[in-house]
Amino acid sequence: MSSFQPIVDERSRVLILGSMPGIESLRLQQYYANPRNQFWKLIYSLFDLEPCEAYEERVSFIKGKQIALWDVIENCYREGSLDSNIREEKVNDFSGLFKAYPGIKIVMFNGGKAYETYKKRIGFGAIPNLTFQRLTSSSPANTKRYVEKLREWGVIGDFLDRVADC
Repeated sequence: MSSFQPIVDERSRVLILGSMPGIESLRLQQYYANPRNQFWKLIYSLFDLEPCEAYEERVSFIKGKQIALWDVIENCYREGSLDSNIREEKVNDFSGLFKAYPGIKIVMFNGGKAYETYKKRIGFGAIPNLTFQRLTSSSPANTKRYVEKLREWGVIGDFLDRVADC
């Protein structure tokens, strides 16, 4: 299975990295398509809004908020959607991405698999002047309460507020 192209443009300041799209996302060719995944609800809640229904509007929304989206893993073998089942992964070309979009200043990892794979296969010193932070996964497999996730994910809004004030 293979991941999607990044959602990114020249305005992007925050990059959120997942591990690899799940079955429903691959089927629909949309990031975080599983309705039980809390990603879109978390992102919109950072701005006190309800998620749009249309995927194209969601993509426009995050781009307008200077948020880019991609996965650490370009392709892999996996049965089902669980990150613990990922095998034989190949990572995406982050050197090329950061060269093409130098405005990205902070990288947030949506869960442990994305964080650990990036750390092991790329490393945090590979690209200078970037800040990295692991967030609790938005996946339905993660049982942390939504309010706790939202508090943790609030760092994205805080960062964007600081950038806007500069």
